[in-house]
Amino acid sequence: MDAYILLEPIGEQQHSSMWDNTYDVFHNSPASQPDTMLTDNPDYNPKESLISSQDQEKSVSYKLQRRLAQNREAARKSRLKKKAYVQELESGRLKLAKLEHEIEMTRKQATYMDLSNTVNGLLPGIVAFEKNYDQWVIEQQKKESELATILQTDVTDMELRVFVDDIVNHYQVLFQMKAEAAKTDTFNLLHGSWKSPIERLFQWLGGFRPSEILYMLMPRFEPLTDTQVVNLSRLRHTCRQAEDALTQGLDKLEQTLAQSVAINVIEGGNYDTLMSSMIEVLESLENFLNQADHLRHQTLQQMSRILTVRQASRGFLALGDTSNVFVY
Repeated sequence: MDAYILLEPIGEQQHSSMWDNTYDVFHNSPASQPDTMLTDNPDYNPKESLISSQDQEKSVSYKLQRRLAQNREAARKSRLKKKAYVQELESGRLKLAKLEHEIEMTRKQATYMDLSNTVNGLLPGIVAFEKNYDQWVIEQQKKESELATILQTDVTDMELRVFVDDIVNHYQVLFQMKAEAAKTDTFNLLHGSWKSPIERLFQWLGGFRPSEILYMLMPRFEPLTDTQVVNLSRLRHTCRQAEDALTQGLDKLEQTLAQSVAINVIEGGNYDTLMSSMIEVLESLENFLNQADHLRHQTLQQMSRILTVRQASRGFLALGDTSNVFVY
């Protein structure tokens, strides 16, 4: 009993001391005083800490946006480079196609000239021209058939332009053939003696009248803009003026020739003088024929430039449909 009483105060004292020590340890630990430690720091500012966190978020967001913007710019430049490369390839392909057409035209022109040189040694000039002309007509019909076929597809205007320019250049081949033939047989070439009598009714200086061709083809060009109508009307008016000037010059030349012959017959003039005069007349007739063909070629070129490439395509196809009467 006495021993128990003596021990009890000792137990309470130890128990109280144990809790006091535990409380002191917990109270003095850094984990139990986070607010106190931050509050005791003289450099700590809650608002600055929040702003610093927001600045970091903004910095990360700005970097991300900048990186995305750089990626978009790089993608845009890549698309532009790809587009430019494709356009360069397309342009190169068209140039190659045009070059192939020019080579083919030059080859055929050389064939015509070789044939002319071969035949000229055996046949009159107009017969040699007829041989070349028949071959030219076959090639022209082939080109017109190709143009009609490609016009029905989804061909681009640039590709279609190659075919249109090829037909215009092929007409130039014909005019060059006529110029060569005119050196040896101007009279027959001038009046289209290789044509039928009905066809010759519509001939003018060895070919078609440009003003009549423009008038005939106008409905095939529709629809036309006001600017196109004005330009085509001006072109037709210019052609008519040039045609009238050439016709008047040719009439005057024929009148001069007739007078020279009549004087020589009536007065018994010098034969050498008459032949010299005839040679001058032939040279003048050749010049008139070349000028008329030059006017035809220029008209076709100007018409092609005034019209869109598809309008010009329809026009040349219509021109080929009427070739038996008006053209070549």
